[in-house]
Amino acid sequence: MSGGGLLGRLDEAVRAIRKVRDASPRVGLVLGSGLGAFAGNLSDPVAIPYAGIPNFPVSTGVVGHAGELVLGSTGGTPVAVLSGRIHFYEGRPIQDTVFPVRTLARLGVKAVVLTNAAGGVRRTFRPGDLMLISDHINGFGTNPLVGLNEEGLGPRFPDMTAVYDPALRRLARSASRQVRVPLKEGVYIGLHGPSYETPAEIRAIRRLGADAVGMSTVPEAIALRHAGARVLGISTITNMAAGILKKPLEHTEVLETTQRVGARFVKLLTALVPRIAESLEA
Repeated sequence: MSGGGLLGRLDEAVRAIRKVRDASPRVGLVLGSGLGAFAGNLSDPVAIPYAGIPNFPVSTGVVGHAGELVLGSTGGTPVAVLSGRIHFYEGRPIQDTVFPVRTLARLGVKAVVLTNAAGGVRRTFRPGDLMLISDHINGFGTNPLVGLNEEGLGPRFPDMTAVYDPALRRLARSASRQVRVPLKEGVYIGLHGPSYETPAEIRAIRRLGADAVGMSTVPEAIALRHAGARVLGISTITNMAAGILKKPLEHTEVLETTQRVGARFVKLLTALVPRIAESLEA
């Protein structure tokens, strides 16, 4: 990444994005593994590869992640969509993994929907369920705010009492009823991977109070709250966690499940995003 401090690098990225399209998106989305179908349904989309944005970290090629920023609209709402994300397990500093969402905040986005593929820890979950994240547990062993604090981004000690905005969660539940897409709710634990968890780890995770487990989202949610953006999180339960079913875990199962539920997921987001935009104007 180039010099000039974090704020300078973020502003350089924003200037490059606005040269491609001088947009002012109000809502941002991060699409997790295999969940990129939503970006393909935007009106008047413009896609910018991450490699074409100054200072953006580029993924090492995780299957199911497109690696591009898409600017467009849905239901008349201007949005900025990160189709694919950088994961901590790719070996980059955790601050790199949150640079894209910090760029969204710097673009003027006021609310971000974080999505992911997750393993079901709660035994009543089934592959294909959608889970509204009510809270999270940070199992990464670090935090994206470690180091020098940029006061221009947010406070040294940001409050995390309500990371996942209660009002946005109410909107999500309302939208799910409207479009008849069932939405469960639970706590997400983020671990850095890339290995899947052992059955003993899953038993411990369940005792900690987690309902789903994944390898993303938590650092992004922390960085966004630090920057003052409102956050909503939705997990697609793509498989049951280790030890619940007597079969090995494979990434192909994750992609197959997200492909199967893709239409329902897009239907929910299409109904939800305009509601979020309206709430921001209230």
